[in-house]
Amino acid sequence: MIRDDFSTSRRAFLGGVAAATVAGTLLKSRVAQAAPPSSLAATPPAGFVPFNAPGQIVKITKPNCLQVNQLYPKPEDAKAMFERSIMELSGKPDPVSAMKEFIHPDDIVVVKLNGIALQNMSTNKELVLPILDTLIAAGVPPQHITVSEQWFSYLIGTRVSEQNVPKGVKINIHNNTDATMDERVIPGTGISTQFVSCLTKATAVINVALIKDHSIPGYTGMIKNMAQGLQTKPAHFHGHHASPQLAMLYAQDVIKSRVRLCITDGYKIMFDGGPKWTQPRFVLPHESVYATTDPVAMDTIGAQMVDKYRVEKGLGTLAAAGRAPAYIQTAADLGLGVGDLSRIRVREVAI
Repeated sequence: MIRDDFSTSRRAFLGGVAAATVAGTLLKSRVAQAAPPSSLAATPPAGFVPFNAPGQIVKITKPNCLQVNQLYPKPEDAKAMFERSIMELSGKPDPVSAMKEFIHPDDIVVVKLNGIALQNMSTNKELVLPILDTLIAAGVPPQHITVSEQWFSYLIGTRVSEQNVPKGVKINIHNNTDATMDERVIPGTGISTQFVSCLTKATAVINVALIKDHSIPGYTGMIKNMAQGLQTKPAHFHGHHASPQLAMLYAQDVIKSRVRLCITDGYKIMFDGGPKWTQPRFVLPHESVYATTDPVAMDTIGAQMVDKYRVEKGLGTLAAAGRAPAYIQTAADLGLGVGDLSRIRVREVAI
């Protein structure tokens, strides 16, 4: 089954982020006035043009794909859902040729996970391991692949380990300290930081995020996983519900030039109590994997889904709770992706 999926809660979500338009205009002015830092942009291997489809999202669903514990996906289902997601997004007939549309064999690749909610709701190893296997099958040497997380406890939450990744694949725990680049002031914030070494040494990133509520910016998905998960001073960017800081961080060449593929572990949705596992009653099965090259479009849809469940459960929207994820619209204003729901297409494939 294939269909386009647009929620009827569009009006409520857009109302929640409308204020970001003014903020985005002011930020563009500030960016124009700031002296540009030395470029740390990554360049794809010679002759390679990575696949890019702004505003396009593929959603793969499979009923009963969760294990009996309702926490983790079944390994065979997670593998099939991931492979189908990149095939549908790229239009290629098999997962290896699909991966080659996003990643070249000469790339140095980081796979960024999210394990802050520990083993109850983190990026699942059942999804991550097929990503690593497909990268290797596509010609990327294992020693050129790094799985990265912020803290060791977060990595444990994903259940990815040195014991279960393919031989040669590296695991990086940066502890907000492992950085070699000069401090960089992030425009529009007045705050400086460094991006960690595994990122600055890479040429490509696969961002594997979740669909979650967050107590500070309202929503945590693609943008936040990169903006806060791979730099040394994440806590310094929390003011004003982390808006516009998250957008300004993601807009840095260090990030935006490297992220090639965004995979959403959508086996569950957390619509309140995030980012940690504090309110299990606000977590529901979703049994989906999403693939896109557009982090803004994915976060726009993800935040909309969180609002939908919040309203259905009587919690009110994120905006009504005082934490509309305004940074998503700012990211769209900065040209990082498509934030206009009328221009986002979600193509759903049931397997």
